[in-house]
Amino acid sequence: MEKIAPCLWFDDKAEQAAKFYTSIFKNSKVYDITLYGNEGYEIHGRKAGSVATVEFEIEGQEFVALNGGPIFKFNEAISFQVYCETQEEVDYYWQKLSEGGDEKAQQCGWLKDKYGVSWQIIPTVLIKMLKDKDTKKSDRVMKVMLQMHKLDINILRQAYEKI
Repeated sequence: MEKIAPCLWFDDKAEQAAKFYTSIFKNSKVYDITLYGNEGYEIHGRKAGSVATVEFEIEGQEFVALNGGPIFKFNEAISFQVYCETQEEVDYYWQKLSEGGDEKAQQCGWLKDKYGVSWQIIPTVLIKMLKDKDTKKSDRVMKVMLQMHKLDINILRQAYEKI
């Protein structure tokens, strides 16, 4: 068990979301599901036998998904970053995670999935370009990136190299 694990609060789709995420990432699995019992119904209002929590792992990171009711909603203040080495990876994660999500929430590599969770699909080369000590190069990359939805490595590279 990890010392710290993100807990994602869903209304009632924790199991579906965990299965969705683990179907996208190769090194992932759902490994435990806890059900609500009769005790505490007056607080949680959930039917005994319904899913309370789902523990799952993506690429070595443990997560807990909780069916806690409609009290809280996800927002962009928290997002998960997916680092990609190639454009094919960027395209794959973008397509899979944005399917059924909020198209209005797509900007600069950010997307919001169908459960309301925000993700950043980031080519690792972008990080190197933005950290370049030549501020003219990094500024050109930033300007181009801010105009994109899904990030395109070739266009970012062209801006960086001023092609």
